[in-house]
Amino acid sequence: MEFFDSHAHYDDEKFNEDRKEIIEKIYKNGVTKCINIGCDIQTSKNSIDLANEYDFIYATCAIHPSEIPQSEEELWKMIEQIKKLAKINNKVIAIGEIGLDYYWNKDNKDLQKKAFIYQIKLANELKLPISIHTRDAIDDTIEIIRNNKVNLGGVLHCCPFNRELVKQGLNFGYYIAFGGTATFKNSKNADEIIKMVPLDKILIETDSPYLCPEPLRGKRNDSSNLKYVVSKISQVKEISEDEVAKITYDNACKLFNIEK
Repeated sequence: MEFFDSHAHYDDEKFNEDRKEIIEKIYKNGVTKCINIGCDIQTSKNSIDLANEYDFIYATCAIHPSEIPQSEEELWKMIEQIKKLAKINNKVIAIGEIGLDYYWNKDNKDLQKKAFIYQIKLANELKLPISIHTRDAIDDTIEIIRNNKVNLGGVLHCCPFNRELVKQGLNFGYYIAFGGTATFKNSKNADEIIKMVPLDKILIETDSPYLCPEPLRGKRNDSSNLKYVVSKISQVKEISEDEVAKITYDNACKLFNIEK
């Protein structure tokens, strides 16, 4: 069984002591494709470095909503740097993670929206899909994806189990990514949302080192734990784990234009 982790952060400081060993471990455990996600200038550079070092790792570049600077002028400078990074490396396969996060910061909503929209336009310019982060910002996220077409599609990363967001995301052609939260015993609507999403629109992810699935919840996450997410989807969809792994692998390759 092969797995495609569509969202991870192996440049995170939590991997500083054993990064090489963990990356080698996940590959031996069948994770033969993995996307390392950029959240600002430095992590975008880190992601590219990892992608250049490991054949099976790919990179994204972006300014995460929690990394928005205080001034609009500074934001545009940062996005221009993201544009340059994304243009010079063919292992950058998406703009992300971008979006809205009102959990950590409610004071800069307008600037978050501008950053989101501008980076959608950047993805279109560079002919790349996007990876969307949304937290406590369902309505504004729906409004933006409704009014700003993404030419090559995208994914709702670690999608909140909100019926309307998933419904609208699917209507606009987005993929829905499930991670460790889908396995949490206290996750409301998880089974219902998994049932909602057609098989050809499902991706899997870990968001490593965060959101470790049951039964390892609370520990440092890594991509070898995708098997628990696959098992959950398998149970809800009533298909084999092998089928889930293959379908989500093929879906990710299609969305991110990566050869199988």
